[in-house]
This record gives sequence, C-alpha cells and structure tokens, in this order.
Amino acid sequence: MGLTLVPVPFAEAKAFIDVWHRHLKAPRGHKFSLGIADDDGVLVAVAVVGRPVARGLDDGRTLEVTRLASDGTRNTCSMLYAASWRAARALAYRRLVTYTRADETGASLRAAGWKPVAALPSREGWHPPRRPRAEGVSRIRWEAR
Repeated sequence: MGLTLVPVPFAEAKAFIDVWHRHLKAPRGHKFSLGIADDDGVLVAVAVVGRPVARGLDDGRTLEVTRLASDGTRNTCSMLYAASWRAARALAYRRLVTYTRADETGASLRAAGWKPVAALPSREGWHPPRRPRAEGVSRIRWEAR
C-alpha cells in the first residue's frame, strides 16, 4: 500500500483525532496539520502542530506536535513526526517538541530522529477548569532540533 503525505484542514484533523486517538480529545487550535492518505485517498493518520502548551517553551521559535493519531497503518507515526519537523524548519522554527506517556516506547519518535530530553512526573490531583489532565501519568518530552 502506498502512502502519501497530505495537508489536512484543522476541522478534518479534529474529526480524525476524535475517532482514532487513544486517550485525548482534539486540541483547540493549530499552526498546521498534516496527514497521510492511502492509495484510495483515505486519511489513515494525522498530526496537529501548534504553539507549545507549556508556557516556558513558547519562545516564538518552538512548536509542539499537540496530537498525532493513526488508524494503525504501519510507519505512519514516524512519517508524520519526520514531516512535521521538516515543515516546522521550513517555517523557520528551531525546535519541535512532543510528549508521550512514560509507558509508551517512543519507537516512532526514535525512528524519526527525535530525542527524549526530559522525564516529567505525573501531576496528580489538580485540573485547570479549561484543560483537564490525566491523573497520575508520567510523561517524556521529546525534541527534534
């Protein structure tokens, strides 16, 4: 099966994420979204790239892959992580970050050349009203530079 990188409107990316993401809803906004379509033009994976959620990383030169979702088609996640970094660099950004749960392997990120840069402890018991967080989930921050 051939796979093709395609631009994806934000509304379409959100709808795909709502169906296919394992544990999070679609983000509220984006700078750009990319997808991968199969030979029939059917979308099989999407990545949404936006401003960093962590205020300390929002320096005007950093973006974050805020969501990536796939229907399980092989190699799509690593293709999207690599393409997101190429697109961010083409737009003059210097750094791209994303997060995984600590119990996830990060294989697709490693395959795309990303590096783990920080282990973040879980944030238990506190939820901002507009952005609920998962209880007790340690995370790894990954970076492409």
